[in-house]
Amino acid sequence: MQERNFHIGIVQMSCGPEPERNLERAVAHLREAAHKGAELVCLPELFLTQYFCQREDVTLFDLAEPIPGPTTRHLGDVARALKITIVASLFERRAPGIYYNTAAVIDCGGKLQGIYRKMHIPDDPLYYEKFYFTPGDLGFKAFDTDFSKFGTLVCWDQWYPEGARLTALQGANVLFYPTAIGWHPDEKAEYGEAQYDAWHTIQRAHAIANGVYVAVPNRVGFETGNIRGNEAPGKGLEFWGGSFIADPFGQVIARAGHDNEEVLVAEVDLKRMETIRRNWPFWRDRRVDAYGPITQRFMI
Repeated sequence: MQERNFHIGIVQMSCGPEPERNLERAVAHLREAAHKGAELVCLPELFLTQYFCQREDVTLFDLAEPIPGPTTRHLGDVARALKITIVASLFERRAPGIYYNTAAVIDCGGKLQGIYRKMHIPDDPLYYEKFYFTPGDLGFKAFDTDFSKFGTLVCWDQWYPEGARLTALQGANVLFYPTAIGWHPDEKAEYGEAQYDAWHTIQRAHAIANGVYVAVPNRVGFETGNIRGNEAPGKGLEFWGGSFIADPFGQVIARAGHDNEEVLVAEVDLKRMETIRRNWPFWRDRRVDAYGPITQRFMI
């Protein structure tokens, strides 16, 4: 591998009731990203459907598919035609009763290069993911391209510095976080600004602490979990968009709004990474001899 500068893209999109239509729209966004020069493009979390985890419904396990499977094959054709690497977040069916929230990596030749299974699984009102997803069993991973290494985590993973660190330690120069996060209607007025700021801040902190680029594609729009006309009860979620790309010192170099679909593209400048790591030598000063207790749940 001969490392060089390259361009990454992220897709902020809304998701409707029909998976086939969502896939078509995602492919159109991938084409736009490639046209803008992106070589490595990430889609939002679970982009094929509205966010179905707003309710616990055993019939929704029918949405899952194997990997490799129909969606990875279709995206493989797209990747090969556009000569881009794609990160696609999918609902994976591994075996009866075993399902994962999985990011599939499809290389520029159309081949399924590997997968990452979401490690941290939330369980909050309207985010009932523990009902659907088994915790990931593959650990944190970095993937190779012809020009660099990158890693992908998924949504709730973005709150955990350990995942970012362990991925960066494998040589990843970019961390992607495909995401589905939004506001509860009853909470937005009081907590919405602070919630978005915390989400934005924690991921910029991963960029700073690890001296890497961080790229975060979120979905956008109001959803009730409508799957082919079958809606969840309740008030739904307003996905806040705000997708962004941050450089290795946490500066936001591309940002989307809160309301519309957008495709962001930015350059990964390896010389800038080197300069930042030389002047802010967090890697050099790490006390790796003292971090053993981090694997304990609590120390008192």
